[in-house]
Amino acid sequence: MSTQVTDTPTVNSIAPPPRWAIWAAHLTALVVLPSGLWRIALVLGYTAGYRDANFAEFETLGAKIWMLTLSVVCELLAFLTIGLVRPWGEVAPRWIPLIGGRSVRPMAAVVPAALGAAALTWLWSDIPWWWTYPHDDMTATGSLVVGILYQPLFLWGPLLAAVTVSYYRRRRPVPSRGID
Repeated sequence: MSTQVTDTPTVNSIAPPPRWAIWAAHLTALVVLPSGLWRIALVLGYTAGYRDANFAEFETLGAKIWMLTLSVVCELLAFLTIGLVRPWGEVAPRWIPLIGGRSVRPMAAVVPAALGAAALTWLWSDIPWWWTYPHDDMTATGSLVVGILYQPLFLWGPLLAAVTVSYYRRRRPVPSRGID
């Protein structure tokens, strides 16, 4: 008897995620946290590095709602990365209307995650050079601290990309082996 690879049928790999991917997924949620906490400090009325005269624009209700919303949405999006290494990234939780209990199609997770990784990598690509730009609206200490708090965001896109590739490799359709 010989083994032969056939084009059909295909099955999804159900291999567990590698340990590095699990760590990277959890790290993704953590790299967003410092900047979010800084924005929440602004919402709570701390100048958080801004000069008093420049802080006034952050005291409006609209600005506070925007900063709080941005912080929460960023953290939730980063948390979704964990779904790429957890069972709820393979089978939708039952409580989700319409799709609960169904298998997640790999490309339904891979495409948005890959696009998000590309966008985040582009968006935060200049952050390592934070201190080379003028920040006249901030104190010197404030500029230093904010730069430090925002530096981890540089890793968000690459970490998401790595976890996405790992997810794709585990879930991609692989030809089943038929025996003649």
